[in-house]
Formats: sequence, C-alpha cells, structure tokens
Amino acid sequence: MRQEPVFIIKTTEGDIKIKLYNETPLHRDNFIKLTSERFYDGILFHRVISNFMNQTGDPLTKDPANASRYGTGGPGYTVPAEISPAYTHKFGAIAAARQGDQVNPKRASSGSQFYIVNTERGANFLDGDYTIFGETIDGFDVVKRIGETDTKYDRPVKEIKIISILPE
Repeated sequence: MRQEPVFIIKTTEGDIKIKLYNETPLHRDNFIKLTSERFYDGILFHRVISNFMNQTGDPLTKDPANASRYGTGGPGYTVPAEISPAYTHKFGAIAAARQGDQVNPKRASSGSQFYIVNTERGANFLDGDYTIFGETIDGFDVVKRIGETDTKYDRPVKEIKIISILPE
C-alpha cells in the first residue's frame, strides 16, 4: 500500500501537520490537486466553534468585500462522499464540509472547504454524516489555539489565515 501523503498547513497561528487517508482517494487526490495549485494560500479560517471545529477552504475569504458570503465559496465542483465507519471525528480529524442533507441527499463534499475537529472529546455525533479524509499528526496545540480564538457569530475576530499547504 502506498504511503499516506503528509502535508504541512502553515497558518498565522503556527503549523499543523496532517496525513491524508488512502482509503478516501477522491478527497485525497482533490486535496493534493488544490495544494499543488496553491489554492489555499491566503484563505481564512472563516468558521470556528470552540470545543467543536475550525473550518476553512473558502476562496471568497481572500477578499473582505465577500464577508457576507464567507462559507459559500469553493472551486465550482463537489466531491462524491467517501464516508467510512473506520474513521471518526476524533481530535484533529480532517473532514470535508458539505451542504445539508435537504439539498444534498448524497452527502457530496465541498470541493475545497474542510474542517479540523478542535476538541479532545471529539465530535462523534457527526460520524457517518461527513467524509473524514485525514487527521492531524502534529500541531494539536495550533488546532486547539485556533479553536479557542475569540469569535463573533462563529467568525474569528482576528484573522487566522492559511499561509500555505505544502507536502512535507
């Protein structure tokens, strides 16, 4: 089996090292494609909920004029669900954001938005509903620090930005 790819997410709060699962090849390969295009450079963590998750990946967050639309942007496509009972929303899990079941019954993932579980107790109430395609392997302190930032309506008061996501 091929080695699981490892990436460093450089943020304004520090580095997070993640690995992507080979068992979710559509999500893995899409993430690799986007990072190779430098898609995530300059994107904000636009939704942070303490003791839950840190969400990022919306290209609209590169322009403050789009603030009212943060959370709605993407690359213009979705990724078919690859939900597996083998993976859970543990601390540091990397999962794809998606639209709700009412408008998205097949649970297709956003083409670029993802979240990182920021609490040690996990978020297992989401298990089976979202594609988990990787996990944090180092930088848990950064994940936690982002999750503890001051927010207003779940948006960080101080900008927290992805500087780059590059292969290790």
